[in-house]
Amino acid sequence: MNREFKIKICGLTDPEDLRLCQELRIDFTGFIFHPGSPRYVSPEKVGEWSKENELRVGVFVDATVREVLDATSRAGLDMVQLHGGQDPGFCRELGADMVIRTFWPERFQSSSAFEEELQKFTKACRYFLLDAGRSMGGHGRSIACSWLEGVNSPVPFLMAGGLGPDNLDPVLKTQAAGVDLNSGVEKAPGEKDHEKIKKAVNKLRGIK
Repeated sequence: MNREFKIKICGLTDPEDLRLCQELRIDFTGFIFHPGSPRYVSPEKVGEWSKENELRVGVFVDATVREVLDATSRAGLDMVQLHGGQDPGFCRELGADMVIRTFWPERFQSSSAFEEELQKFTKACRYFLLDAGRSMGGHGRSIACSWLEGVNSPVPFLMAGGLGPDNLDPVLKTQAAGVDLNSGVEKAPGEKDHEKIKKAVNKLRGIK
């Protein structure tokens, strides 16, 4: 590989899983603050866990700006990942440098319509997250990477969607800046598989 992929492990619920991420020097650790998720964890609990060099990301669905900022303070977040219908103004109010905005390419009729939507968020986000399906995440489905060919993203993007050690090859051929690993490195929702994480990380880093 001739470039370094950013790696995010999302849906963490256990401090032992977090500790592994820190040992592997994962770039981003993700915590889901949406109560309807099987991977939900409270901001207070996350705030009690040790933090090293990783960037700590909180995932929100329909929270208000005030609620996001409050959880950010309680959990000691560095960034927030937005999974609702938040517009560019919402993102800028939080601070563009700390926002990862999620998009679902399958919602759009064409790649040009998708790219047009991305352009609206040019100065509102630090990263985009492209996920499979049409809403939420953690469902194990994958994006058809060929669909993204020719799409010009105005900011770096991460790819998600059931990614694990056995299906990373197509992603490595895209222009993605990194990947978001969740259900593809689990034994069950919220229970990470340490061997799968290690194998995926080694593959992304070009380690045999």
